[in-house]
Amino acid sequence: MELSPDHRRHPITQRKTYTAEFKRDAVQLAQSTENIAGTARDLGIGLSALRKWIKADQHNGNLAFPGQGRQLLTPEQEELKRLRKENEILRQEREILKKAAAFFARETTR
Repeated sequence: MELSPDHRRHPITQRKTYTAEFKRDAVQLAQSTENIAGTARDLGIGLSALRKWIKADQHNGNLAFPGQGRQLLTPEQEELKRLRKENEILRQEREILKKAAAFFARETTR
């Protein structure tokens, strides 16, 4: 029994991951040859990926490829992130206290 083309099984492709060193080398090579498309083809990577890496390198320099999906933050960025988180917690606590105060105000007037 032959399966129709709609029933063929396709292997699940895994997302390719590249090391930060590979990305830096690819960016450096593309910039030195001034041939982004050729570099991407020669390295077997997508043109859009290489362009994204070049843009990230131009904007973030050494912090461009932190790895494992975690950004390397400057001390100022880390403090800003911490303060925003703290601010959100305080905002939530204030809302809870406002509701509690309103509840107890109604209870004392009964």
